[in-house]
Amino acid sequence: MPEKSSLRSLIARDKPLVSPLAHDALSARLIGMAGFHSIGIGGSSLLAARYGLPDIGLAALAEMKAGIEDILAATDLPVLVDGDDGYGDVKSVAHMVEVYTRLGVSGIVLEDQVRRAKQPGDSGAVGVVGIGEMTAKLKVAVATSSSSGIQIVARCDAYRLEGLAGAIRRAERYLAAGAHGIFIPGILTVAELAEVGKQFRDTHLMIAMFEGRETWLPPTELYEMGFRHVTFPGLLIPRLVQCLSTALAEFKGHVDGDAPMPVFAGARQAEESLQKALMFDRWKAIGTPV
Repeated sequence: MPEKSSLRSLIARDKPLVSPLAHDALSARLIGMAGFHSIGIGGSSLLAARYGLPDIGLAALAEMKAGIEDILAATDLPVLVDGDDGYGDVKSVAHMVEVYTRLGVSGIVLEDQVRRAKQPGDSGAVGVVGIGEMTAKLKVAVATSSSSGIQIVARCDAYRLEGLAGAIRRAERYLAAGAHGIFIPGILTVAELAEVGKQFRDTHLMIAMFEGRETWLPPTELYEMGFRHVTFPGLLIPRLVQCLSTALAEFKGHVDGDAPMPVFAGARQAEESLQKALMFDRWKAIGTPV
């Protein structure tokens, strides 16, 4: 299993790095059991699962740290975390990087959205900071992380405000400021994806995939375009919500006498997977008489 500091080497391989997003310790364990080599931690999924909050700038660094710390304790995989806007000015950025360095993260995404108008996911920023402010933050983040090997990925949210050309210009400035990678969210067409991939294929170029869009492509095809790192923010949480909602609705019908509770055909397999993720046999063996 790769060490947490090996995100850079995973990006350098001749195939795409696919990072599902974990929202808690259990989901991180299950991602590892499924055979993936790295994990992402997004603000939207973590805040929804841990606090029941939307990702619109409500959470502070300490709240994010608490959730990330739990996830990191449950996995040996390298983890890329959401650093939002750094939670303030350049001093706050340096503090955030130091906090996450002590936790053992392998990468941090730093975004240029205006915090007071932050939008979740890639639903479209309504404001971005000036290029000078963002490049200053990136320089501090890179300098602070220089001895740790942490990858600093610059998230450029200007696509819907300044167009693709404007977003690319910003991304170029962010790389010049020292960012190790680039992430331009919200791209709507395959042709624009190809243009971004061609422009930045020699960097840690990241993309987030959402089902049902024209840009929903296989990771291998994205890699051929130039995208080395593919994340899937909407993969687990919506399915989890749907599963829980369905189970509760069925149970409520059973309680009210409206309909019998359907038999959960996968109960045994699910229980086995859960016990494996919890490392039940290992804990049970500790202190058990031979």
